[in-house]
Amino acid sequence: MAYSISEVSKKFNISPFTLRFYDKQGLMPFVKRDAAGRRAFSEEDLDFVSLIICLKQSGLELEEIRQFVEMTQAGDVTLANRLEFFERQVTLAQKRIEQQKQNIEKLKRKVQYYKVACDMGTEEYVKNNFDLSIFDPDIKFIKTGE
Repeated sequence: MAYSISEVSKKFNISPFTLRFYDKQGLMPFVKRDAAGRRAFSEEDLDFVSLIICLKQSGLELEEIRQFVEMTQAGDVTLANRLEFFERQVTLAQKRIEQQKQNIEKLKRKVQYYKVACDMGTEEYVKNNFDLSIFDPDIKFIKTGE
């Protein structure tokens, strides 16, 4: 079965414009065209489009993805290179996840900071009464009487 660019767009929640752009950037040379020149995506193409989207969402630049596509088209002689490519991407993604975890903790501390400041009606209260480096996002503060 062949899928139109519109169907692929809906399936992956990505605009047809983006799919056309990826194609023009050399990321989808495998996609065939029908008699009218329209892209006709196969099931295998859908798997590869899904991988392209995954790589893009993982932070890769289009040039890096294109290099991977070229390795794929070169065949089995690039198997070891492709393995190394994915091992490197897993390592980089894990590092980004750890960084994002740290970012989330900092953001949670800021949420707590501003909740207390809002409850007290001033930032000064928080600055003068708490060690901001150890703010725990799970601790709940109750506004004291006025």
